[in-house]
Amino acid sequence: FVEAPSQMLENWVWRSEALARMSRHHVTGAPIPEPLVEALLKAKNANAGLLNMRQIVLANFDQVIHTSPKADTAAVLASVSQELLQVPATPGTNMAATFGHMAGGYDAQYYGYMWSDVFSADMFESRFLKEGILSPTTGASYRKEILAPGGSRDAMDSLKAFLGREPIQEPFLRSKGLAGA
Repeated sequence: FVEAPSQMLENWVWRSEALARMSRHHVTGAPIPEPLVEALLKAKNANAGLLNMRQIVLANFDQVIHTSPKADTAAVLASVSQELLQVPATPGTNMAATFGHMAGGYDAQYYGYMWSDVFSADMFESRFLKEGILSPTTGASYRKEILAPGGSRDAMDSLKAFLGREPIQEPFLRSKGLAGA
């Protein structure tokens, strides 16, 4: 859940209303042209499948490494990549050696990124899109129920307080262009 608040902020850059308020040409000060916004929105999910599969591969790899008494990280990542992506690892490489999350505070918890994305999509769609992305009331509720408690309250309790219910995954699927999935 720790990543959900920062992932929430990413939602605003995909809304014309917010982009118009925060984007200006660096020289002229002109707002971002609507055709450019439309083109950006059309391209938003161009690589969503690949990017999310990469997250799943890394989360799976993280679990395997942290539940094995001894493992060859390059071999494990190659195996997981082949199994899930059907893409062989490049011979002589060891991407795992640069995967800092594996031993930098996310040990065996990298899957949390995907869950944070699920939670942030639900919060954004269920509250901000319905009540207005710039709604002061919704923003105040978000600050009170999500940001202010931080880690002092169980994440699920904060989500329920903000959403008024248990979180659901459908907004995440829609945010990735998988409506009806």
